[in-house]
Parts: sequence; C-alpha cells; structure tokens
Amino acid sequence: MTDTPLDIARLGGTTMGTTWSVSLVASQAVVSTQSTAGIQARLDEVVAQMSTWESGSDLSRYNRAEAGQWCTLPGETRQVLACAQAIAAASDGAFDPTLGPLVALWGFGAHAGERRQPDAATLQATRDRCGWQRLQWQDDALLQPGGLELDLSAIAKGFGVDHLAGYGRKPDGQPWRVLVESAPEEDAHTGTPPRVLALDGLAVATSGDRWHQYQADGQAYSHSLDPRTGMPVHQVAAAVTVVADDAMHADAWATALTVLGRERGMALAEREGLAVRYLQRTADGPREFLSSAFQRLLDEQDA
Repeated sequence: MTDTPLDIARLGGTTMGTTWSVSLVASQAVVSTQSTAGIQARLDEVVAQMSTWESGSDLSRYNRAEAGQWCTLPGETRQVLACAQAIAAASDGAFDPTLGPLVALWGFGAHAGERRQPDAATLQATRDRCGWQRLQWQDDALLQPGGLELDLSAIAKGFGVDHLAGYGRKPDGQPWRVLVESAPEEDAHTGTPPRVLALDGLAVATSGDRWHQYQADGQAYSHSLDPRTGMPVHQVAAAVTVVADDAMHADAWATALTVLGRERGMALAEREGLAVRYLQRTADGPREFLSSAFQRLLDEQDA
C-alpha cells in the first residue's frame, strides 16, 4: 500500500492586531478548516490572557485593578512576565512590560490617544506610572501598586508562536529555511544580500519601523518607545533580527535591541551570546552588522 503523500499546507488568519500564517506538514486529506480553527483557538487562548485589546482578558483585569490588590494570573502569563522581567533587567530597562501608559500616550495600542507629541509634564506623569521594578510577586499573584498597566505586545506574539510551532525538520530531513524579513531600503539595494536561515530547533523575530510609524507636526515617530526616556526611539534601525531558542525570547530581545541602538545593542548581544543582525541606514544605503553568534549560524549552515 502506498503511503499518503505529505505536502506543506499553508494556513492563515488574524490575531493580536496582526495576521498569522502556518506552514503545516500533513497530507492534504487531513488539512481542513478544522486545522485553521484549532490554531486560531490556541491563539485566542493567548489573547484571552494577555491582550490589552480585550477588556475581559487577565491582563486587562490586572490593569484595571485598584491599588493594593493582588491579582492571580494564569501560569502562561506568569511565564511570559518572568521572561519579560529577565530581559528588562539584562537590557537595563530597554525592554519594559509596564509600558502601557506610554504606548497609549504616543498614539499606539488599544487605548491610544491623539497622535501628537505630549507636553513635558504629561510625559513625566505618564513615565511615573511605568517601571518594571514596580512589579511585585507573591506566589502566583501580582500586586497592582496603583496605575501600573502591563503591555505584553512585544513578547506575547512570540509566546503564541512557540505554542504553535513544531520545531524540527521537514519530512525530507532538512531544517526549515526562513528568509529574514527585509526593510524597504534593503529590497531596493542589491548590495545587501538576502539572508536565509536554516532553523533547526530555533526561532527568529525581526523588529523595525517598516509598518508602525506615523507623521505628526512634520516629524516621523517610531512605534519603538524607549522606556527609559518615555520617548520614541530616534534613528531606529531599519530592522533588528534575533535568533533564539524560542520565539518569546527572540521577540522581546528584538524590541530591546531596537531601543538600545546598534552600538549598545551589539555590545549587549556579544555579552549575552545573542545571534543578532542589525540593518542600519547609512548615506550609502543599508548596511548590515552581525553579532558573532549570528555569523556562526550562517557559517554552520553553509558548511
């Protein structure tokens, strides 16, 4: 009897304010609307816990809690917050899961205000509500100290990917090959080679300002906010790509390294052993910078 041939089916949908796509190795006979529904249901579980867009989510309930209240959070949310706090500490606050009020102030996120630069007093008052050091745990409960608003949008998407991904090799025995997301300048610049990664038990995430920025009063504002200043990041890299053991860490590190900028970010990447690619805008066009770990990945897959 002939085995049922396996194909790569591609499914997709929407979640967390963006779209998702999945490459699934299976026979066409078993790929159906139930497959898409099952994936969507798993992502919806993450949304129900960690979305700021859903008023009934665990995260939204915490954000609305009164000062002094201890809020019990699900295990998966605690896992994501533990990762977020670790990266916040390692990056000296360049990543901060308590950035919610600043995200809204600058016109992004679920509770965005008017898109204009805030005055100094408003900015300072909003910054005073933030700070990952304000997070206090007691077993599985998190204290609401008053005015603290969590925003996990820079890490929860990666967590969702981890719970969908079947890391490993394709039926032909080869790793999945992923084209690193490019920036518009890179698309038009033939001097910057496309980077294809062979992901064997690894995950990749890219951060940049390709889609999320806006113009106000003649000034372009990036969606990447520096938690340490409360201001949008200036001269943001066109793209920062991170390869890690899981998408949750890759997602969060890509955000932190975007905020830090190339020089400080690359120094941190070398200290932490992170596989990082910066695509930087220059007068002569885009230029890439690779950490030692990223270069080793390329060398190993080309060997």
